[in-house]
Amino acid sequence: MTIRVVEWSTGTVGRHAIAGIDARPDLELVGVWVSGPAKIGKDAGELAGLGRELGVSATNDRDALVALRPDCIVHTAMTDDRVFDAIEDLIFFISQGINVVSSGPVVLQFPHGVLPDELVERVEAAGREGNASLHVNGIDPGFANDALPLSITSLSQRIDEVRCLEIADYSTYYQPVVMKSIFGFGQPMDSTPMLLNPGVLSLAWGSVVRQIAAGLDLTLDEPLEEQFDRVAADRDYSTVSVEIPEGTMAALHFQVIGKVGGVPRVVLEHFTRTHPDQAPDWPTPAKGDGCYRIIVSGEPEMEVEFTHHGKHGDHNVSGMIVTAMRLVNAVAAVVDAKPGLVTALDLPLISGRGLVAGS
Repeated sequence: MTIRVVEWSTGTVGRHAIAGIDARPDLELVGVWVSGPAKIGKDAGELAGLGRELGVSATNDRDALVALRPDCIVHTAMTDDRVFDAIEDLIFFISQGINVVSSGPVVLQFPHGVLPDELVERVEAAGREGNASLHVNGIDPGFANDALPLSITSLSQRIDEVRCLEIADYSTYYQPVVMKSIFGFGQPMDSTPMLLNPGVLSLAWGSVVRQIAAGLDLTLDEPLEEQFDRVAADRDYSTVSVEIPEGTMAALHFQVIGKVGGVPRVVLEHFTRTHPDQAPDWPTPAKGDGCYRIIVSGEPEMEVEFTHHGKHGDHNVSGMIVTAMRLVNAVAAVVDAKPGLVTALDLPLISGRGLVAGS
């Protein structure tokens, strides 16, 4: 059975989602939503850079796309700066009977214990009303710190700690709002960017820690612990998103720590540079400019390093591809899932079925 899909946005993630939808024989692209007026009326293939038309024109008419009655929306619109408005959008879609896979808001990856119970129940109720499911995922938060680490723990005899790291150079990551306003790169060292206000790290990545804990049947101490340290630029740096003058914030290390009885058991940790020369004492990838590293301490000791690299770009480009494809490849499973909020703990094995070249 072919699943009819609408792609919601055509930006850094959405354009790759269109390519992925087109590549899967079980999916049919029937509509595309865009926010910018310059994109309205353009063919989806052009917006995705495919070099050919797909016969689907972009629109900013939400109601017209809903009226198509698609089986699923692949939602990749920017949500970091409009979290609660975006949640309302997703609630509307599933209440209308349309399943959704979305790259954000990332807190919905596993909102239990992060968002108010009444808001989570609104999502669940909307899913029951429309008999539709919502799954929020990607690469981080997402596969690199839910399905991957939990799969690794299946090899354990004893688990002392699960630690999920992202180690990356963000100099080629194009998201100006995220880089400047949310992370604070290029801003004075005495300023407090949105991400470093108390509780925000736990809002953004606490879902990761809590989902792994749920997968391991742990009850965490409350609240989660947040730690961070910043490095000032030793000279002027340029990135594709923001200029970083000497003396302003150039690198950020943070942790969200889940403890049990005061002992760290699940830790999410990021080492984010805006140039590979920065913070030489911090961990570096074994290969390339970015990686995800999973460390499971216990018996046995295990460590896995996961890297990706785009054919036509670096790890920041492929980061957009893997985010898009984790969603696209999950569409069929989410359509078949129970109504309401669906997390990685609820889904079967997701694979790239149908994507092998020449098959």
